Amino acid sequence: MDALRQTVLEANLALPAHGLVTLTWGNVSGIDRERGVVAIKPSGVPYDSMTAADLVLMDLDGNQVEGERRPSTDTPTHLALYRALDGIGGVVHTHSTWATAWAQAEREIPVLGTTHADLCADPVPLTRPLTDAEVADDYEGATGEVIVEALSGRGPAQVPAALVRGHGPFCWAADPGAAVERAITVEEVAHLAFLTVALEPHAEPLPGAIRDKHFERKHGPRAYYGQPS
Repeated sequence: MDALRQTVLEANLALPAHGLVTLTWGNVSGIDRERGVVAIKPSGVPYDSMTAADLVLMDLDGNQVEGERRPSTDTPTHLALYRALDGIGGVVHTHSTWATAWAQAEREIPVLGTTHADLCADPVPLTRPLTDAEVADDYEGATGEVIVEALSGRGPAQVPAALVRGHGPFCWAADPGAAVERAITVEEVAHLAFLTVALEPHAEPLPGAIRDKHFERKHGPRAYYGQPS
């Protein structure tokens, strides 16, 4: 568990380093699938004083396994994503400025350029509104469920992020460090899309052939971006 704690700590500390969080607004988790244990940031603990020992270990049923701290209030959302999305190993939630602006405007982020297509070939989806009953009964758990709904049956590699309506982005990947990279990319894509729509309110989506080419050259069996492993 020490290795998992250290990996998740480093991913959490990357959030302020990349300007993705203000104060303590954000969290990263990582999972050991073999043991069914999730390590997550403690609630309200400042990044500049956080240590690996502060991280909290949870099982997928929401039971605290190890740790003296109270876990992030978003823990049930993270756990819902791990239960629903096989293969993901890290989840990031932030209130990063540009992505959160789209969430507050209740708009998905459209695919307007190749920067977005390099991340995914689909718009970054927006969740549906939570009902009053969902908020009252299990707000954070229901947030995870509506994120899964927003994927519309698409896999987590095809759609690596979603905007929670009125709240902010959640991103996921094979491990916590890669999930942070997704969060960085989503924030930049959100910024570019905002500027594009400001310059041209009727901007057209990126043509499908270019969109698919950019996605496929970085992802999947025909990828050729980067160096061979």
